[in-house]
Amino acid sequence: MRYEILGSLRVTDDLAVVPVSAPKMQVLLATLLIRANHVVSRDELSNEIWGSAPPRRATASLHVHVSQLRKILTRPGRPGTPIATTAPGYILRLDPGELDLHRFQSLLSDGRRAARSGHHERAVGLLGAALSLHRGTVLDGAAGGPVVGGCARWAEEARIECAELFVTSGMALGRYQEMAGVLRSLLARHPLHEAFYRQLMLCMSRSGRRAEALRTYRCARDAIRQELGLEPSRELRELQRMILLADDAPRDMQLVG
Repeated sequence: MRYEILGSLRVTDDLAVVPVSAPKMQVLLATLLIRANHVVSRDELSNEIWGSAPPRRATASLHVHVSQLRKILTRPGRPGTPIATTAPGYILRLDPGELDLHRFQSLLSDGRRAARSGHHERAVGLLGAALSLHRGTVLDGAAGGPVVGGCARWAEEARIECAELFVTSGMALGRYQEMAGVLRSLLARHPLHEAFYRQLMLCMSRSGRRAEALRTYRCARDAIRQELGLEPSRELRELQRMILLADDAPRDMQLVG
């Protein structure tokens, strides 16, 4: 069984999609997946599914939802169900590699170590594989509570870190044009993320496109002023000043890590 939450919730078994379409069932499964191999209490699950307004028979309703989910996840020819009842709630047991979030975490951890050790070719491969697991917003469409929401926020921050490290290692390998394209796509989704502007300015300047680097700064300044009423960070302003003053790109500047 394969579970995917780095996008809309999806379950597959031997390439066939296992339908989990009911909204409350999706929230239940998403919560159990996020806390995979750990017991999730009935109170936590109730809060995720119904928030501060649970039905009068919330415990009985939760039991019904768990029973239905067990039937969905029990596949022909395979013994048992991955969901066990364990006081004070339930646990979803997963094998290594069954959940895309776990694979992403492993690839990001290995990629981070490779980048910090200067093994940039390996880092690009690992981090690129990690980024490819994302299909969109984490658990898109699953309107859960603090567990689901917290996971979505964490995963987006981890995705941004992964992208920054991927670009850093790509730049260390001299792949400025390729990384510039990656950064433009990232900025379309994160138009206020200054680290991406800084990396793009470095890509432009180091590939001899000084004017484009300065235009990138102006785009960053305009977006930040318009949305936040602030000036760009001191680091970004200093990079602009160095590009203006330098005859060539500031090759000795440290890459964003």
